[in-house]
Amino acid sequence: MIAIKRMFDAYLDEMQTITILLPHSYHHGSSSAFYIHDGNENIPLVIQERIPLADSVKYICYTTFRPDIGKMYSVLDEHGGKTDLQIGAVIRTKEFDQSFAYEGDDLGVTLLPDKTLFKIWAPTSTQVKLKLWNKDDGAPELRVMHRGDKGVWSIEVDGSLELYRYSFLVCINLEWREAADPYAKAVTANGKSGVIVNLEKTRRTKQVLPGFDHPCDAVIYETHVRDLTIHPASGVVHKGKYLGAAELDTKSPSGEATGLSYIKSLGITHIEFLPFHDFEGVDELDPLKEYNWGYNPVHFNVPDGSYSLDPNDPYKRISELKQLISAVHSQGLRVIMDAVYNHVYIREKSPFEQIVPGYYFRHDADGLPSNGTGVGNDFASERAMARKFIVDSVRYWMEEFHLDGLRFDLMGILDIGTMQAVRKKVDEIDHSALIIGEGWDLNTPIPNEEKASIGNQAKIPRIGQFNDWFRDTIKGSTFNLYDRGYALGNERYTESAKQVMAGSIGIGKRKTGLFLEPAQSVNYVESHDNHTLWDKMEACGQDSIEKRHRLATSMVLLAQGIPFLHSGQEFFRTKRGTGNSYRSPDDVNWLDWELRDANLENVRYIQGILSIRRSHQAFRLPNTSLIRSHMSFSPQPPPVIGYTLSDVGMFGKWTTIAAFFNPSLDKKSAELPGEGDWKILADEKQASAEPIGVLTGKSAELPPCSLLIAVR
Repeated sequence: MIAIKRMFDAYLDEMQTITILLPHSYHHGSSSAFYIHDGNENIPLVIQERIPLADSVKYICYTTFRPDIGKMYSVLDEHGGKTDLQIGAVIRTKEFDQSFAYEGDDLGVTLLPDKTLFKIWAPTSTQVKLKLWNKDDGAPELRVMHRGDKGVWSIEVDGSLELYRYSFLVCINLEWREAADPYAKAVTANGKSGVIVNLEKTRRTKQVLPGFDHPCDAVIYETHVRDLTIHPASGVVHKGKYLGAAELDTKSPSGEATGLSYIKSLGITHIEFLPFHDFEGVDELDPLKEYNWGYNPVHFNVPDGSYSLDPNDPYKRISELKQLISAVHSQGLRVIMDAVYNHVYIREKSPFEQIVPGYYFRHDADGLPSNGTGVGNDFASERAMARKFIVDSVRYWMEEFHLDGLRFDLMGILDIGTMQAVRKKVDEIDHSALIIGEGWDLNTPIPNEEKASIGNQAKIPRIGQFNDWFRDTIKGSTFNLYDRGYALGNERYTESAKQVMAGSIGIGKRKTGLFLEPAQSVNYVESHDNHTLWDKMEACGQDSIEKRHRLATSMVLLAQGIPFLHSGQEFFRTKRGTGNSYRSPDDVNWLDWELRDANLENVRYIQGILSIRRSHQAFRLPNTSLIRSHMSFSPQPPPVIGYTLSDVGMFGKWTTIAAFFNPSLDKKSAELPGEGDWKILADEKQASAEPIGVLTGKSAELPPCSLLIAVR
């Protein structure tokens, strides 16, 4: 890119508003008149405001002539000076969106038997060229593309160009820029350029999965493709790869199941994989040299090559990821993709910014890129073509890779309209698919009422939100390492703990809650972010860590709403005190299968709790009305909590269920509701959907840091 030297600058900031900057070094920044030349005549501009700046004078001018975006114009001053009219803030106006929003579903490449079609949305470009490399990596050829309606440029090339590499050259404000195709489905190693592939060669038939009636029936297990199998004791052949995560019947040296077969044995329903779209931070040609979670998105519709056996083969990463998803489906489990549509890795280098500069990212009142994400850019999802890209991308992943749900990273950056459009599009494909996200209220320049945040969950009712109230109540504040939550023995969290166990919908004296319905509450105490529960308790110098850890994890699974487990949480996963391990070595991030083998007793217990949840729908009531009708809390002395699920025979085997939680170091006594004998499903040592003992009398003993589930 060669910088253009101009005597002064002129920008189209609205459809009929031109901002001119005259440097003090140029006629002292003074001009009493300006004109726009439309190719035939000079049309006077009306100077509306003159604003002195430190190194120039800003003139805000109105034009009765409406410039045609995509054509070249000149702006002249009274001294005879001339400059080109550059595209400015007009691209962030509603009028621009109304003029150029494109509804077609053919952006990117369409490969046909006898021809190949290319389309790119570049309304501010005055010229666009297609750059093509043949399969033999010879010198590229350039082909001129043609502008059509809505600023879409296209070209039809004879022949099927399978495995040709390609990029686009766009001319904007007299400067040529080269960019990859934002809609690319395949790329070369490390994403240097797009590659044309025939997806028919990778297609698989989606397997029939067990019935899934309601989001509250889900149990989500979050893992990372590499973490899952990279440990030396994983028993996996293709460690750290898509195909490694797809291997079945793998075992640790002690003979215990590992990997996908182990996850199946737990009793979860959905595996959520951290991002597997193309990301920066790991060299695909030397992947073990670096580590990254994957939150540095580059090519949103391409699987990352670092998990592939051959990143140089554009087909491999696609077919291998599809094989992984198919393997998960073969076990009757579903797949959720962690989707990072809120930002890109580096804005300036992003294809979005190269092709339509300034459009796809939010800017603050001073015109600077906003940074609510904390990584230097916020994706402007509220703009028509940014929203379209997200919805198109979601549709592609759902249809092509047979996903069963999406988890939206930093969803609070995105706008409500986009998430509503995503939910609508996903429903057209699979109404049962889960959509969950981080609805944090982040400092990004759209109105608060438009953010897809927890505070606006009423506007996105069928989208689950990570419940930080649950997390911080049961575990303790994530942002204060030494704050101890209810399960860590902090009695002041007792009343909040009751509310979050009831799905955070408001129960008892509290008539309103954080959520309107339990399916909106994703309950968790640990995820890939921040310290693991074990590491937090160690940092706090906590007593009885294993017992408290078991109690906290069990509370996640016994609360109304959608339970979410971090992989390895069931066997006391530790990252050796690292709170943000996004690029820490494998030996910090891996699932330690030897640690799992050492804690099989706890794994069996959590499996038992999961079987209890699965065995009776009363633990996963689908709506607020049913929770308030059947769930109540008994007046136990703090910090003991006791809840009763009454008259629930229509939901399962038992008519009445009583659950008690004791986070203290003292033995406690709990008052049982009503008369008669009770059968025990879980105590401090065992948990099972089938009774493990009997209770008689009106009270039950609760050992320190334990729970009790009794039924009749």
